[in-house]
Amino acid sequence: EVLRCKTKIVSEVRGGHPGQSAVVVLLFFVLSRRVGGAVFLTLPAPPPVPSRRVQLLIFASSLIPSASSTRRVDLSPSRSGIPVTERILQMEDGISTYTVDEALVSMGFGKFQAFVLAYSGMAKISEAMEMMLLSFVGQSVQTEWELSAQAESLITSVVFVGMLVGAYAWGIVSDNHGRRQVLPHLVGFNFTALVTGGAGLLSAFAPNYLSLIALRFMVGVGLGGGPVLGSWFLEFIPAPSRGTWMVMFSAFWTIGTIMEASLAWAVMPAFGWRWLLALSSLPSFALLLFYPVTMESPRYLCMKGRTADAVHVLETMARVNRVSLPSGRLVSSHRTEELHEFADSSETLQLMSSRKTNAAELDSKAEIGGLNAIWKLLSPNLLRSSLLLWAVFLGHAFLYYGLVLLTSELNHGNRICGSEGAEIIQKTHINDENLYRNVFITSFGEIPGLLLSAAIVDKIGRKLSMSSMLYISCMCIAPLMFPQTEALTTFFLFGARVCISASFTVLHIYAPEIYPTAVRATGVGFASSIARFGGILCPLVAVGMVHACHQTAAILIFITVMLASGVAVSYFPLETSGRKLSDHIAA
Repeated sequence: EVLRCKTKIVSEVRGGHPGQSAVVVLLFFVLSRRVGGAVFLTLPAPPPVPSRRVQLLIFASSLIPSASSTRRVDLSPSRSGIPVTERILQMEDGISTYTVDEALVSMGFGKFQAFVLAYSGMAKISEAMEMMLLSFVGQSVQTEWELSAQAESLITSVVFVGMLVGAYAWGIVSDNHGRRQVLPHLVGFNFTALVTGGAGLLSAFAPNYLSLIALRFMVGVGLGGGPVLGSWFLEFIPAPSRGTWMVMFSAFWTIGTIMEASLAWAVMPAFGWRWLLALSSLPSFALLLFYPVTMESPRYLCMKGRTADAVHVLETMARVNRVSLPSGRLVSSHRTEELHEFADSSETLQLMSSRKTNAAELDSKAEIGGLNAIWKLLSPNLLRSSLLLWAVFLGHAFLYYGLVLLTSELNHGNRICGSEGAEIIQKTHINDENLYRNVFITSFGEIPGLLLSAAIVDKIGRKLSMSSMLYISCMCIAPLMFPQTEALTTFFLFGARVCISASFTVLHIYAPEIYPTAVRATGVGFASSIARFGGILCPLVAVGMVHACHQTAAILIFITVMLASGVAVSYFPLETSGRKLSDHIAA
């Protein structure tokens, strides 16, 4: 006989004292004579040690005349073909369920996700412009303030130091307090935009070298929040099209680099570096205008146990996209996995009245922060992925930003090495419009890089896409070990930029996919922090060594990093193409 029943939590005894459990069961058995029969769930025999979990008493929704009508529902795996977890979820209220992933797939990519893409894309444009201007400003400041090559390199390196601090800090805060909101009264997107835009604007008025260094450091701290926006956007995208749309997200970086190259070409010859700094800060302030209409990630809310808030976000998405949510009740995939783990154990079934989890309570006791976050990234299931990801991020940052700087440093194919020759070139090519033209041309190399990554990322997978692009880039840059004509130098740098841009794009897709929601922003943020070491080191090679007439050695270092990064990619344990995102760290 099929008995329609409604679940209700009646007790939870922690510590596993058998006497307490017996008293609770007896008490509710007596009460059931007045309000209805009791249905007990019978599991396989428990272990001899006291159980830490308790029984689930289910009271029939319809009145049953006497206690003799009590039924026993056997959930032993050997007596039914339906998994225990599925039977538990089916019994509860008789309502079907769906997860955030299923809701996103059902709704598809619509107007709501297009807005999320545009908003996070504005942040990507801002970041790209602030980073690209380094290849123009450094040399202009060096000439105006008569700085050494090392001091010029520091203008670039200090931004990466700030990003090193910011990426780690924003990632931890984001996983604790949300993608959209960082502190209860201090929202993250607004704060990162204010820091980036404010410090960038003030940089234009820097009276001396030290103040410029300090302000560019603060710009880096603000830019460190960029990975949070990437995680935020990713968690709104349905899994089947995640790779394609993450490539589209990366396209905003390309737009930013082209905009900055165009702006520098138009502004620098006539107005100088201060105007370039001021105008480049404007996109950061655009984020402030649209912040009030942004919403928190439903995946993050569900992971934190805030299911009602997650449903509100999903309902808003469905309304904007003019589609319907799946029928039933939203459940966290974290909860479903937890039930599967519990069903496999031999402990007594835990009391519950609905699928609403205690995740919020548990997460509040185990908030990520400080060194604890790093230990989570170094847990056995994430250790190999984390270490390899840090190495590959460092290599890509070194290569990408190094190629940007090499474009200006190798601008002249007829560079004359020597104590006087190097100094003459530094002073003469700074006003040469060929610099802006060549940077503009190589910036367009990112467009075919994006198209290439979009074409292969879901077809041949993340790992093969990255490794193949890294190896091809070696062939592109190898001829630059020796001086080439200006046209050939630009051509080879263009080819290398295409490949590195494609590989870096795929890496930014892959990184959030290998981490569960609980540590995704922290993991990607920390990897981005490690990458900043590559940004700190690359000016020493791309600027310092080339200025010192060690071009061959500098290019050999770039080739070595490309090969090492390609090998590291092949050792990643997971191919994430087409896989669903996980919500918690597996045991």
